[in-house]
Amino acid sequence: MSGPCGRAEADRALEKSLVEATSRARVERGVPMSRHTSFKIGGPADFLVTVESAGELLRVLGECRGRRVPFLVLGRGTNLLVRDGGIRGVVVRPAGDLAATTFDGERVRAGAAAGLADLARECGRRGLSGMEFAVGIPGSVGGAVIMNAGAYDSEMAKVVESADFITSRDLIESVPAGLLEFGYRTSRPQREGWVVVSATLRLACGDLAAIRRREEENTAKREARQPIDLPSAGSVFKRPPGRYAGTLIQEAGCQGLRVGDAQVSERHAGFIVNLGSATARDVLELIERVRQAVQAHAGVWLEPELRIVGED
Repeated sequence: MSGPCGRAEADRALEKSLVEATSRARVERGVPMSRHTSFKIGGPADFLVTVESAGELLRVLGECRGRRVPFLVLGRGTNLLVRDGGIRGVVVRPAGDLAATTFDGERVRAGAAAGLADLARECGRRGLSGMEFAVGIPGSVGGAVIMNAGAYDSEMAKVVESADFITSRDLIESVPAGLLEFGYRTSRPQREGWVVVSATLRLACGDLAAIRRREEENTAKREARQPIDLPSAGSVFKRPPGRYAGTLIQEAGCQGLRVGDAQVSERHAGFIVNLGSATARDVLELIERVRQAVQAHAGVWLEPELRIVGED
């Protein structure tokens, strides 16, 4: 079946199946993704579904795969640029039990939807060392595992012991860290499209005062160097080998460069900020201008770190 009538009927059938897959009707249509990204940018998603347990997540993804409907699992939208045309298919937003954390000695089990910075601070309060690097990273545990998030000479690869995933076979599988193939801002789950359910971290008992000091130092660095007062998606570009993207951008004369309301941050050239009403088109054009300028100046082609999704 094709055409508007066929599409409307397929959407109704999909909506019914999504509602049945969740314990309550947590299915919304046409939600602007600007409400769910730290950039405050993005067109509407066809469907936004909030899931509150691993079972619900498994059922919703099963419905999408069975109907061949594209889906995107959304963390906290902090490393994401959604194009202005929005997202076709289903955006799945984990919450509820998927944000829970439990502590057992030096091990911490955290749901994919748990806030990474909140988890890091709670670990510190309990005298557990290893997560101090994450006190200023505003994403979710799931997103941090997928991209091997890191800062201040540490990263998730150093603390993840294992993680539970929904694989392409629609099974929940526990995978040890040694099989996750962590690299710089990448991992095997990212390449293979696995969906994080939870992660088990192995930390170490430490001195409370020393942990607090490292947390305060990292927080002060972030507040001094990053444009945390304006919407952004964090670092836009990956760090080139032996170089820093922000320094290269600054040296190429791009700091403060602006397209519409998208601007290369005047505080940290590795960030693009939304001055108020930036569109994804503005950001993408600015990214391209910066890449071209750095290539011409230093012979380095910058690779984006943020994830770009959706339609123009």
